[in-house]
Amino acid sequence: MNQLKIIKIGGKVIDDQAALDAFLTDFSKIMGSKVLVHGGGKIASGFGEKLGIKPNYFDGRRITDAQTLELVTMVYGGLINKKIVAQLQVKGVNALGLTGADANVIAAKRRPVKEIDYGYVGDVSEDLVNFDSLSMFLEAGLTPVLCPLTHDGLGSLLNTNADTIASVLSSGLSRIFDVELIYCFEQKGVLSDFENQTVIPQINPLSYEELKIKGTIKEGMIPKLDNAFDALSSGVSTVTIGHFSDVLKLANGKGSGTVITL
Repeated sequence: MNQLKIIKIGGKVIDDQAALDAFLTDFSKIMGSKVLVHGGGKIASGFGEKLGIKPNYFDGRRITDAQTLELVTMVYGGLINKKIVAQLQVKGVNALGLTGADANVIAAKRRPVKEIDYGYVGDVSEDLVNFDSLSMFLEAGLTPVLCPLTHDGLGSLLNTNADTIASVLSSGLSRIFDVELIYCFEQKGVLSDFENQTVIPQINPLSYEELKIKGTIKEGMIPKLDNAFDALSSGVSTVTIGHFSDVLKLANGKGSGTVITL
């Protein structure tokens, strides 16, 4: 079974051109088949302010009304995605920038309204991913670069969590490839002590529950780890969380991030 590395990049690195360029240089040096999934950073909020579109959040998650959907489509699917693709071409990577609508690679279901209406937000699952198209791109030597936009099959794009996209892609493609999933952000891994930047080297389901009870792991790290465990349960061989500057080491199994295990 051929190896495939799926790498998700997000957080402040998306907003920092020099840091992003350094990351993409390292990404270009990773050998073999690979997929890059990127988040949106805070660029969309900055453009929104200029256009008079105020960001609206509930429990840390963006509510995507019609105006905001147009904004994130322009920024995530246009500006950020195509800049990354152009930079990768310079670095010798034949990248293909995609939303979920392109080649129907990722459909999604609009999140149902419960206590809050999140608007044009999509929830993804393996059965909504077109793995044949993705496999075809990879076999052709292309490197898919996916932004956090899916589509509902009815003509509308949907704003979708990039961590979840990476997890679902990893799970499905593990039927065809030996998949390694790497989450990169601005920390060296999952931290037990932010002040001293102490990395937890390994987390399993039991220690995860203990760390949540203690409050060591909370807020935005919880859905990231939930996605990691979902991927492992679905056949992904390894999941690592680490710093974006260590992506080459992490991809070669020599990084110092947090390894997630079952």
